Amino acid sequence: MSDYLYEDDTYKIIGALIEVHKNLGKGFSEIVYKDAFEYELKRINFYFEREKEYLVHYKDIILNHKFYADFVILDKIIIEIKSTELLHEKHISQCLNYLHVSGHRLAILVNFNKTSLEYKRIIK
Repeated sequence: MSDYLYEDDTYKIIGALIEVHKNLGKGFSEIVYKDAFEYELKRINFYFEREKEYLVHYKDIILNHKFYADFVILDKIIIEIKSTELLHEKHISQCLNYLHVSGHRLAILVNFNKTSLEYKRIIK
């Protein structure tokens, strides 16, 4: 038994992300990669929500600030897409916020603005 969280699903998701990068390369804005990734998710028949909204609960109220995850796949894996020179700690923190507010355990932070696709698995 593997200790790799959601191994089979992650493998297919990374494959879809690589397919997008292989076809588009680097240099586009994030929205282009998101649209192409959505196409690939539909092609592999994976259930997903795009720009999933999360509310922040505090005591007996809901705070004004909301979080929006780029994709939530199979109700358990968060995908955050970037097209930037470098991934920074703030990008990882963003994913950790999504994990905390959603209750999910895995986020994948993706950067398309590299010669080869860059991604980080972030586990809570």
